[in-house]
Amino acid sequence: MANTAKATLIEGPVGKTLAQLTWPMVIGLLGMVAFNLIDTFFVGQLGTKELAALSFTFPVVLVINSLAMGLGIGTSAVISRAIGEGDLEKVKRLTTDSLILAVLIVAFFVGIGLLTIGPVFRLLGATPELLPLIKSYMRIWYLGMVFVVVPMVGNNAIRATGDTKTPSAIMLTAVGVNLILDPLLIFGLGPFPRLELQGAALTTVFARAITFVVAIYVLAHRDRMITLVMKPFKSVINSWKRVLYIGLPAAGTRIIIPLVIGFITRIVSAYGTPAVAAYGVSSRIEFFALAVVWALASVLAPFVGQNWGAGRLERVKQGVRLSGRFSLAWGFGVFILLAVVARPVASVFNRNPDVISGIVLYLRIVSLAFGLQGVLVLSTSVLNVLNKPFHAAGMIFFQMIALYVPLAYLGSALFGLTGVFGALALVYTLGGTAAHFLLKHVIKTTV
Repeated sequence: MANTAKATLIEGPVGKTLAQLTWPMVIGLLGMVAFNLIDTFFVGQLGTKELAALSFTFPVVLVINSLAMGLGIGTSAVISRAIGEGDLEKVKRLTTDSLILAVLIVAFFVGIGLLTIGPVFRLLGATPELLPLIKSYMRIWYLGMVFVVVPMVGNNAIRATGDTKTPSAIMLTAVGVNLILDPLLIFGLGPFPRLELQGAALTTVFARAITFVVAIYVLAHRDRMITLVMKPFKSVINSWKRVLYIGLPAAGTRIIIPLVIGFITRIVSAYGTPAVAAYGVSSRIEFFALAVVWALASVLAPFVGQNWGAGRLERVKQGVRLSGRFSLAWGFGVFILLAVVARPVASVFNRNPDVISGIVLYLRIVSLAFGLQGVLVLSTSVLNVLNKPFHAAGMIFFQMIALYVPLAYLGSALFGLTGVFGALALVYTLGGTAAHFLLKHVIKTTV
């Protein structure tokens, strides 16, 4: 079978190409959300202790996932450029070396993770009552971590070819397996043993193992992007440097965001439990509202990479320009919609009038800047591919640490909860505007 890792994104109408790439990614993103919600739902049926134990695992899982996503971003960036250059041997080398790097990183974290479950989770505040439950889950999760990390890198390599349908189909398959096996292994239905939290962990590992097998099969047999030819270690190290140069800053920015959310939650908690609940629900609604832009950002990366590698610079500029305009138009449409339906949407999640009021306040203030936040998301994605990862990481750091944290404190002191949410809208506006001009400058001097 011929190698299919060819530059498929350097021809055809730019807008149509990006649209065709984006819709499968939207489905894939929502599938990832569904995967986590399924676990939470079924474990919640076991009781409060089990749900609390699972909740304690989220920060650790999030850090590992952030690292895996960073590696994936780095992998997609370097492979898409190599595909655009038409260098298929380079594509094979980078894909293979990226997967080897992912396996080595997993091996390191599995060893460290298994030895530090107790101290890490005690540091996070887990009580002696919850630690046995946490250990029963994390021991299995750590041992199956290779099936979580490697497919993330593999799927990004597949996306680099311009194929977004296969990674989304792989993710949806995992969601289906999770939905079927979770109740069987957690509650011990039929011939299956009742394993409770261990059952949830085993289901996650098994579902991810399927994504592992399919991703490797696609890369090795369909796309012929994996090579068994041994190269000097210096060549492998060079591949790793290229991936990590982009991947580590990208992973760092993904870790920063939940840390900042933790700080903001602490500020919001001063206004009571309903305010915290409203903030949590609003953040999830925001993710769904911007899912299309997040999906577009993930497909804009291989589009820019292939066209930059192929020297199609006008297509790069046109793709960036069209994506930015789409984000602004989408954000404005969402703002108008939420201004009208904020209250009925909020009432779906909770009946407490204070929670509903908090959600409505957030949606009507912050959604005004959703379009510009989308511009920042798109810009950082492109900056990574243009080999400017520290510019991308700097934008996120500037927005979330230098602006959001102090402005949220100031807004809270001056205007209460309205000030906290207003600060976020201001931060989105400033961050998106700055990102637009920074990317424009980088494209002018780099592309």
